[in-house]
Amino acid sequence: MASAELAEKLHRRLLRDGSTSEPPPGDSLAPEEDTEPAGSDSSLLDPDEDRSAVSSAADPELSAKLSRRQDINTGAARPRLAQVFNPYTEFKEFTRRQIKDMERMFRLYDSGKDGYIDLMELKLMMEKLGAPQTHLGLKNMIKEVDEDFDGKLSFREFLLIFHKAAAGELEEDSGLMALAKLSEIDVALEGVKGAKNFFEAKAQALSCASKFEAEIKAEQDERKREEEERKHRRAAFRELKSAFSQ
Repeated sequence: MASAELAEKLHRRLLRDGSTSEPPPGDSLAPEEDTEPAGSDSSLLDPDEDRSAVSSAADPELSAKLSRRQDINTGAARPRLAQVFNPYTEFKEFTRRQIKDMERMFRLYDSGKDGYIDLMELKLMMEKLGAPQTHLGLKNMIKEVDEDFDGKLSFREFLLIFHKAAAGELEEDSGLMALAKLSEIDVALEGVKGAKNFFEAKAQALSCASKFEAEIKAEQDERKREEEERKHRRAAFRELKSAFSQ
């Protein structure tokens, strides 16, 4: 029914434009008056309106992702504001010290100090680690954890590398696995030794709450000890100074 009606409409339009003088198939009467309002030619529709019409029929979240991907491909995407997140609550499988080690490494190779590791900075990192990659290899490394499709690594995406490595979600010969192994950051890759589930193994070892409390207390004790040592050094210096001034 729909295709026959469409063919009839197209034939009437051809008659109106003078492209043909034959009546539409099965219609022995004079052609009906075109009921389409003036200016409704589909070729004159605005592309944005067309995309909006298609998007409204799709799932809103999927539509938004497809729309942003199209904007990225055409260079019309607006940069997204960096989302603030808490790595200690989001990546509970790592200790505070491990996350701090990863943060130090991230800042070391973020030579632009913009909060991201771009393609060239990743290239330098892999060279320093002794596992240089091709241009395509570097792009694939970023692509595997690039959640916002901006072509560079945020700190959260950088943590995802170690998260995937520890959970066994990376190919053994992939560039990201080489980065995780050569970074000299202990993410308990050896500690799980054949455990079927990394997170179950970590949960059995120690609960996250008690683990963080113990680490925070250890850091506080270390700061107190360093402060006491500084006080003793200052006192010893004053005694030495007074002895020479006599």
